[in-house]
Amino acid sequence: MRSLISLMMILSFVTSWAQNDRIEKNNTVFFIPEFQIGKTMEANDGFPKTNLQTAAIVSLGLHNSDDVKEWAARLNFPKTGILFAFIDFGNSDKLGQAFSIIPFAEFLLLPKVYLNVGMGASYMNILYDEIKNPFNRAITTNLNWSFRSFIHFSLKANKSWDWRLGAGYFHHSNGHTRLPNQGLNSVLASLSAKINTRTEHELIDKPEYSRSSQTYISGRIGFGLNVLSEEFNSKKGVYSLAFDLGKIINKTFKFGGGFYYRFYQHYYDYIKNEEPLVIEEYPLFLENPFVYASNFGLYGSAELLLGHVGFEFEMGLNIHKPFYSIDWRLNQGYSYTNANGTLIKVLGEFDWYYEIKRTVSARMGLKYYLFNNNRSPKYNLYLGAHINANFGQADFTDLSLGYVYRFDLNDKQH
Repeated sequence: MRSLISLMMILSFVTSWAQNDRIEKNNTVFFIPEFQIGKTMEANDGFPKTNLQTAAIVSLGLHNSDDVKEWAARLNFPKTGILFAFIDFGNSDKLGQAFSIIPFAEFLLLPKVYLNVGMGASYMNILYDEIKNPFNRAITTNLNWSFRSFIHFSLKANKSWDWRLGAGYFHHSNGHTRLPNQGLNSVLASLSAKINTRTEHELIDKPEYSRSSQTYISGRIGFGLNVLSEEFNSKKGVYSLAFDLGKIINKTFKFGGGFYYRFYQHYYDYIKNEEPLVIEEYPLFLENPFVYASNFGLYGSAELLLGHVGFEFEMGLNIHKPFYSIDWRLNQGYSYTNANGTLIKVLGEFDWYYEIKRTVSARMGLKYYLFNNNRSPKYNLYLGAHINANFGQADFTDLSLGYVYRFDLNDKQH
């Protein structure tokens, strides 16, 4: 989540950085073979020892330099595409390898300096196992979220090739769909070559667009999955709906605010099954399990609209999430075996960080819209995939179906 906030700050700089009045019209495909080397960071105490992490990556992308895509002009003509990666974490027996597919966008920060960011999915072939692999508490599911952020510097370029050095960060975790979920974080350096499929391009005037704004209303329904704790570690549903109202600025920047509601199946079942913590400390929950398994609040959102694709971040305030006090105590506690061989469970204690996580929600992910947002469609549908969090810690992963209605476009003079 912190990475996305940093990205938003960087993009505000990108949009203000001046370029020449003439550009090359270029909508051609490019390829980038890339080799990375770096270090997998320790995820927990006793984490397996690792050699250098290595990765082989192939990116397939598209230039977006023309006078048609307003979103591209507003963002100084970023490149977009998808990458395929094979990653070796430096310990084949305990950490294994990952196969990643990640949509990305690449922004020009300064002459010869590019920011490449992407969010997608990875398949891991070695997992945590309580008996066979107990010290790899980073990865417990085959399918995981992946986030990548890299800075690339152009070393030597011509019309066909661009040799580049890079440095950046890679993160993998499962979005709280199984515990433990410490996640894998890596710091890496890279060498890559951008290969252009066409070398000659028409020179055109850089497009200029009038400022515009458009009010929208939107609603979505979602189905997610999470687990409650290591003891209650089976996947169960999280059902959600949300409504928001806001503005779309220059067909590219979407800002809004609204209301969300969520129902957690794990919370409901824990109450209905009259688990010990409910009986001993929260008997009030038994009076209405549905209400106490519910969560609602208010949120604000920011989204980049890149044609059919949206990259969204939300921050919210929970008005009602009473069961989180049990959630916290189960997950922040620990257990041990005493001298008599009895398993002792110690519940987590409340502190200042509990208050923050109980209060602040966050959400980020990708959307695919049915109609191109560059055309300001009055009606639109989208499919979304998001990771939801209690402040900065994953809460659940969800898929959503949403509808957007736009009011009349308001064009302004330069």
